[in-house]
Amino acid sequence: MRLTTLRTPGGTRAARVEDGTAVELDAPDVGTLLADPDWRARAGQDGPAHVLADIDRAPLVPRPGKIFCIGLNYAHHIKEMGREIPEYPAVFAKFPDALIGPTDPIVLDPASTAVDWEAELAVVIGTRVRRARGAQAENAIAGFSVLNDVTMRDWQYRSVQWLQGKTFEATTPFGPDLVTPDELPGTIRPSLRMHCTVDGEIVQDTTTSDLVFDPVALVEYLSTIITLRPGDVIATGTPGGVGHARTPRRYLTDGAHLVTEIEGLGRLENTARSPEPV
Repeated sequence: MRLTTLRTPGGTRAARVEDGTAVELDAPDVGTLLADPDWRARAGQDGPAHVLADIDRAPLVPRPGKIFCIGLNYAHHIKEMGREIPEYPAVFAKFPDALIGPTDPIVLDPASTAVDWEAELAVVIGTRVRRARGAQAENAIAGFSVLNDVTMRDWQYRSVQWLQGKTFEATTPFGPDLVTPDELPGTIRPSLRMHCTVDGEIVQDTTTSDLVFDPVALVEYLSTIITLRPGDVIATGTPGGVGHARTPRRYLTDGAHLVTEIEGLGRLENTARSPEPV
């Protein structure tokens, strides 16, 4: 099953994606739909249909209660950053105001001159869980999506806490769809090709099998700290190839075209834009 969140003249609306169409569902967005324990049945209902090519997608879950991000979770990326494989996940957060839709512009805030890309597999929670283990953690995952954790490196490294560089407003594309595990090779621990391009040049290319802490392990770990609820999002970390690790360093500039794609999940296409002078 594939789900998405549309923008309509009356506001956002959850939809089921099938056969080149998006079928509206009786929920304002995917996060709200997942809050219903019977969401799978509701997702099968019929409603107004739209041609996919004509729709405008919002962030998949526009207002998650929690957005957890995992740093240094791909073995190759850890090595390129000169670090050791961690014993525990490096966890930080992001706020909903950072999220944008799959084709929305990335805002290049004038406060930063070092805006970097980070292609990521996103996990979306579908069941309330606390201290989940094994099958309970697996069953808590509603599905997967694509996210780019666009990062202001000069703000990230102002202190030992990363959050300030990770949650600038209108910087984080998320979507286009939620894809349930049964649709994917590897199901709940999917092995998918992921790549990111900047102006047509491949800058990141790996598979999600390079994750140090897989989606189930992350649900187990994070649900030990706090209750995970439907619509919560876990961005599982980025592979090697980020601009900050290059020589010379490379960052997004006005007009740069960023494409983030994971096989079976979909594609984000976003253009970096400097805001108009006030």
